[in-house]
Amino acid sequence: MTRRLRIGVLAVAGLLVVFLLAALIAMYVVLQPERFTAMLQSRAEAAGLDLGLANPASPTLWPKPALELEGLTLRARGSGTPLIVASRGKLVLPWRTLLGGETTVSRLELEGARIDMDAVSAYLDTRPPQPSTSGAFLPGIDAGFSISRGTLTRGNRLLMSNVDIDAGRLANGRVFDLMLSALIGDRHYAMTLGTRPLLARGVLTLEELQLELSSDDRFAASLQGTATWRGGADVGASLAGRATRHDAPPLDIALGMTPANEKDPLSVALKVDSPTEHVDVRVPPLAVAQWWTGINAGGTPTLPPLLGTVDAQAVDAGSVHVTGLRIRATADDAATLPASASTSAPAGTVTAPTPTPAHTATAAKAGTPR
Repeated sequence: MTRRLRIGVLAVAGLLVVFLLAALIAMYVVLQPERFTAMLQSRAEAAGLDLGLANPASPTLWPKPALELEGLTLRARGSGTPLIVASRGKLVLPWRTLLGGETTVSRLELEGARIDMDAVSAYLDTRPPQPSTSGAFLPGIDAGFSISRGTLTRGNRLLMSNVDIDAGRLANGRVFDLMLSALIGDRHYAMTLGTRPLLARGVLTLEELQLELSSDDRFAASLQGTATWRGGADVGASLAGRATRHDAPPLDIALGMTPANEKDPLSVALKVDSPTEHVDVRVPPLAVAQWWTGINAGGTPTLPPLLGTVDAQAVDAGSVHVTGLRIRATADDAATLPASASTSAPAGTVTAPTPTPAHTATAAKAGTPR
């Protein structure tokens, strides 16, 4: 190696060392852990939340500038039950932050997060309600976020395990993607949502809406369409697509949502067709939610509050297997259920719900829990 080459190599090495030292200095000067931790906690306090960390945030440069968080706990102010508990977290920052740019977060990552839906619901109930006359709004998410190896609970009850979530930035006119996968019981489910939200004159429109649902090799559904929200319960949607099943013919699906008005609540119209099934029903989501809550609470199984017709050779709902199902539900018929109808639900019988609309149904054969 010539003398000139040695000098060149030493010069390059020296520049690299200077660059690394400058980056380290910038990392600790610009990404001051204590200052950033205090900023995070102040933002949480502004939203009525208390953020706790086992240790102050620590900066890192690889693979991107970031602040690593340990023992993260987020709870509503004055509440003992945390909304979120995560073993580790990371706030990824843009490289321009090291060059003196504004300290912004480009991505939030949580590992081993436990989310309590009861605590989340209780916190949301304390937030100021939106005026009934106000239009739609788009909750901005400036940074994308991800959750890995998470769990979703309701109090001490496990709802989902092995939860993985990956979402991009949510902004007006920008394509937004959300991917979710989780174990419910011993079955794996996955969902992918893609859309372009547009907010204009108090109306939020979800354009290019694409929704995909799947469960291992059991089924896969894909729906496309649009949705609108004008504030309050004024929600509309139109989606259509197909679902494939490994042990049954495919299903053609059409789903529409009609906003609430002075006489009728928000309702969802669902049409499903295949050689062996035909469904054409209108469902009020709020009433169905109350019905499902009662079923989960151990109440006597009843037919869901719906209007329309259901014809299916076989229906699987959790541990219940029903064959030869026929339902006719109208607003004028009397609420009756033939004595031959039965189910393997814990109470052993199915009865028509007492509220209108009235229901009539027959089930040719009910199986046993699997």
